[in-house]
Amino acid sequence: MYEIKSISDYHQIAGLPKPEHPLVSLVDYGAVNYLTDEEEVTIVSQYYSIAMKRGVEGKMRYGQQPYDFDEGIMSFVAPGQVISVRAHYEPGTKPEGWLLFISPDFLWNTPLAKKIKEYEFFEYRVNEALFLSDKEEKSMIQIMKNIQEEYHSNIDKFSQNIIISQIELLLNYADRFYQRQFITRKISNHEVLSRLEDVLKDYFEKDNLASVGLPSVQGISDELNLSANYLSNLLKVQTGLNTQQHIHEKLIEKAKEKLSTTQLAVSEIAYGLGFEHAQSFSRLFKQKTNQSPLEFRASFN
Repeated sequence: MYEIKSISDYHQIAGLPKPEHPLVSLVDYGAVNYLTDEEEVTIVSQYYSIAMKRGVEGKMRYGQQPYDFDEGIMSFVAPGQVISVRAHYEPGTKPEGWLLFISPDFLWNTPLAKKIKEYEFFEYRVNEALFLSDKEEKSMIQIMKNIQEEYHSNIDKFSQNIIISQIELLLNYADRFYQRQFITRKISNHEVLSRLEDVLKDYFEKDNLASVGLPSVQGISDELNLSANYLSNLLKVQTGLNTQQHIHEKLIEKAKEKLSTTQLAVSEIAYGLGFEHAQSFSRLFKQKTNQSPLEFRASFN
């Protein structure tokens, strides 16, 4: 396991020359020599990493879960995340691509220091990589090269702002391309919607919800092997509702069913659906339907 505290540390471990800038660096993926065929390497770093790769097959581990990363070419990793890679290359070949590293110190006291935390794809899992067209890929590489060219030049009082603006441009394009990906990759996204429906259906058919409690966004995301942010963003684009809202929709659906087909007390229905307090159930029901549970039952009857 490599615990990398600085970009300079990474260059040393990877067998690269010292970085030209201590806080920002663009690395040729093919020049990295700590990645050996079929050997698993675990990395935790203290800087932002943006990777664009080609010609790499294998597995990448996020937490305890392994994923294929044969598809998708661009991924984003925030400081402190643990990533394990077991790569495979065809004989006589090397991976291709670029690695952009950005130290949080470089962003200090700039608007991007706060804004970068709003780019949720830094919390996506590695199997949720960004797919790019050839044209999009060229645009992203050009922005990376612009950053490199700027720190290659003589550093002056304008350098940091220019590099910051290029980083923000790169992230804004990534945000745009992810939104497009949520829309265009319809088959896989519809599979997610179908699986979500199955997970929620199975959950609410349990007999012990009173002790299990309500489903959580994180729990549902884990069931689907997706990060919470990615799932919510995908659902928002596809359906207009995030994960929490989908959970609430299913809750209200099950509540209406019980209110209209049984004589159970409202409190019994609430506990049976996993609510700890009946008041919380009644409040959510009225918020979603503009009726209290008893008003709904009366109007239905």
